[in-house]
Amino acid sequence: MTGLERLHSAIEAAPPGPGTIAAFDLDGTLISGYSASVVYRDRLRRLDISVGELLRTTGAAIDTQFRGADVGALMDIGVRALGGRTVDELNDWGRRLFKQEIAAMIYPEARGLLAAHRRAGHTIVMATSATPFQAKYVAEDLDIEDVLCTEPEVVDGMLTGELSSPALWGPAKANALAGYAEKMGADLKNAFAYSNGVEDVFMLEAVGRPVALNPDRGLARIALRNHWPSVSLRKPQRGATPISTIRTATAMGALAATAALGASAGIVTGNRQLGANLVGTYGPDISLSLLGIDVEIDGEHNVWDHRPAVFMFNHQSSLDMLVLGTVIKRDVTGVAKKEAASDPRFMPVGALLDVAYIDRTDTTKAKAALQPAVDKLKNGVSIVIAPEGTRSPTPRLGPFKKGGFHLAIQAGVPIVPVVIHNAGERMWRNSLVAHPGPVYVSVLDPISTEGWETKDLDAHVEKVRAQFEAALLAGHR
Repeated sequence: MTGLERLHSAIEAAPPGPGTIAAFDLDGTLISGYSASVVYRDRLRRLDISVGELLRTTGAAIDTQFRGADVGALMDIGVRALGGRTVDELNDWGRRLFKQEIAAMIYPEARGLLAAHRRAGHTIVMATSATPFQAKYVAEDLDIEDVLCTEPEVVDGMLTGELSSPALWGPAKANALAGYAEKMGADLKNAFAYSNGVEDVFMLEAVGRPVALNPDRGLARIALRNHWPSVSLRKPQRGATPISTIRTATAMGALAATAALGASAGIVTGNRQLGANLVGTYGPDISLSLLGIDVEIDGEHNVWDHRPAVFMFNHQSSLDMLVLGTVIKRDVTGVAKKEAASDPRFMPVGALLDVAYIDRTDTTKAKAALQPAVDKLKNGVSIVIAPEGTRSPTPRLGPFKKGGFHLAIQAGVPIVPVVIHNAGERMWRNSLVAHPGPVYVSVLDPISTEGWETKDLDAHVEKVRAQFEAALLAGHR
């Protein structure tokens, strides 16, 4: 049994219910790296840091890293630099940095730990020395409602450049967690606390179930001495390696070749759907095999029990189309945004499958473009569509659009939710390169649209979205 498996077993064995707290540090614990580094890099790119501030920050960082100084001085410099900026401005900034960089830094296996605590009904809280603008969007994405963090002073919606209380570091973080537990009526003897750094020893010593998660060398030694669980999670795969680049290029070449063969078969036989089915049956499997990606499907019978159908999927990655191909295989076409028509990774298969491309900026054109898809459904060809309309930076769902629901109602076919758990780990949203490993898919029970009316559509959309959300939060088994 691995350390991570033992940790999951410990979560299952702990007292269930909200009286058991699970407190997670942010930087280095839930994300690989430090959110403050992302902030400073962005400010440097925008020439938003003076030479004086840069020198003071460098000096304070050296004191913190090598001389064990409190992070307070470093936080002081950073927060002073934000004085005079509005909360709205910083919220927008934090949201942008999350989508562009921090989302890709979240440890994939951390989501599984959070899901295990949720199944046990535990109270989950983030405890971090970061500011709300660094922490809140990670917490929101991970569905962590409560955040204990370093709070800048705000007057009339504007930062003063001061802290409203000491930075949440060392003993201050442990005290904040103790206050939170008292407020929640929980006993810290039953609590879990997760951190990667020696600065959080005070918090770890305050709970009954301390965990050194992705520990630095100092914390690893302390954990060993105190017999604390010590677990290192698999790092997110973001960058391209020579091998992954070659494998991706080979896989895309194989897919294009399969599409060409399928098109030729369609021309020779005069049956375009036959050619499309040949591509769907073999192309994705060959490409994924070359990429070293194995798709594990739960509920596969739901793919075949009620066809034709509108297959809806959550969209995280350019890899989703291959994953869906290997799940659904044949007698299917899709609806995609207009921009995908010029994407070289999608063009060959899109042309063969006669995909309906939607101009999302023009509602009238979008509705007209959907009519051929309705006709295909009535003729026995299923449709695959992403109700979010665009790729998400993480598995967290975006709002659902209604186009696919209108399709299902007009054609009188069921909706089949296809929940893709981790394609974004294999190929992140903005990446052109895929990495080997498993992708987990849950095909949920078909949802009948019989008797649905347009006036009730908002409620139906939310119920379907809730099923996706529940499956993603539960994680794959």
